[in-house]
Amino acid sequence: MSDVAASGFSPSWLALREHADARARNGDLARDMALRLARVPTGKEGLRVVDLGAGTGANLRATAPLLHMDQHWYLLDHAPDLTDAARATLSAWADTAAPTADGLDLVKDGQRITVSLVLTDLSRSLAAISAAAPHLVTASAFFDLVSGRFADALAAECARLRAAFFTVLTCDGRDAWTPAHGDDDTVAAAFLADQGRDKGFGPALGNAATHRLETAFRANLYHVRCADSPWRLDPADAQDAALIRALANGTAAAAAAGGRMAPDHARAWGAARSSAACEIGHRDLLAVPDAWDTP
Repeated sequence: MSDVAASGFSPSWLALREHADARARNGDLARDMALRLARVPTGKEGLRVVDLGAGTGANLRATAPLLHMDQHWYLLDHAPDLTDAARATLSAWADTAAPTADGLDLVKDGQRITVSLVLTDLSRSLAAISAAAPHLVTASAFFDLVSGRFADALAAECARLRAAFFTVLTCDGRDAWTPAHGDDDTVAAAFLADQGRDKGFGPALGNAATHRLETAFRANLYHVRCADSPWRLDPADAQDAALIRALANGTAAAAAAGGRMAPDHARAWGAARSSAACEIGHRDLLAVPDAWDTP
């Protein structure tokens, strides 16, 4: 199942999941990413980072503190409401924030972070990525929504730009709810079918996304590492409990979509799961050009 089940990408949903996302990220892989980027020569503006489907800037808030240098982040999204929310959320997060023509100049814990907020439709063109000439392309909870064709094209473009690639929290389908419920398998199968719907990029990769990315980057002569980053949600935790309710209801609605499961059965499953413990499987992936490991 996916952690974006039918909840959409509103600022409220992204805020709801940020607590679980931050806890789930694989620390070892993130540290490896930061160590590799620390060896990359950068210009006067610092490390250039492109964030795909950047939403409200949660990926920047989690990743930028690991990169101990000045940075210029290009936050790419297609939704003006999310771009507006990113501006407000990042301004509140930083120690100081000043508006610029296309975004913000931030200072956080002594680090200078320039932010460019870029409205673009990545399903039509990768030009906004190329224009930034990034050292790093990154994303969070994004690639289960895209097509295999998009993943292949992105890997090829990263290789052309000689950019590293780091994506986190891609759903992998290894989900478990406790205690077991009689409709778990039915819901999982119905949700998997719904997960492959076109989300704007063509038939979505869903749980196969990390494998497709790994294959695509290896084909472009990248060194690739993957690591688990599951949500482990406890209904006794107030923030987890709110996320569990949204996740259960959204998963049930998605499972019922298209007549794959009787709506009343799906709703009953969602109600039963609204206070259950769950583990929602994700994978993080780091890919760097093989040439980076050559003296």
